[in-house]
Amino acid sequence: MKEVVGGPGTKSGLMLRLGQCMFAAASIGVMVSASPFSNYTAFCYLIASMGLQVLWSFGLACLDVHALRIKRDLQNPILVSLFVVGDWVTATLSLAAACSSAGVVILYSRDLDFCTTAVPKLPCSKFQISVAFAFITWFLIATSSHVMFWILASV
Repeated sequence: MKEVVGGPGTKSGLMLRLGQCMFAAASIGVMVSASPFSNYTAFCYLIASMGLQVLWSFGLACLDVHALRIKRDLQNPILVSLFVVGDWVTATLSLAAACSSAGVVILYSRDLDFCTTAVPKLPCSKFQISVAFAFITWFLIATSSHVMFWILASV
């Protein structure tokens, strides 16, 4: 079978999964460094969603490494359908978490001016960076799920 860019068991697929894992971990790290994040449900949802994404992406990255080491093709219908469903679930959760967190950040920074007038001031720049990382993670997941869908359609 033809090797698809971003497919399972390929170097490009491994890079895609590692990118997902790193950006999701960066989103978690930046959000956790902002001390009052746990007071806001949307930010806690972002942490949970990105945590699931780290686990999913890291697991598939390990599978890609194993497949590359033993030179095994991972493009069979059952395995690819599992990847498709997992990517769709994590993509949906990640997009929902990123959008809800972005809405809260915009509300607090632009509409209510909590970033400049609240005592103590909220670390809105950290919230914004974390949300940006979450959207980058979602973009990588969307790319991966799109690739997996077309591989499933062709298998």
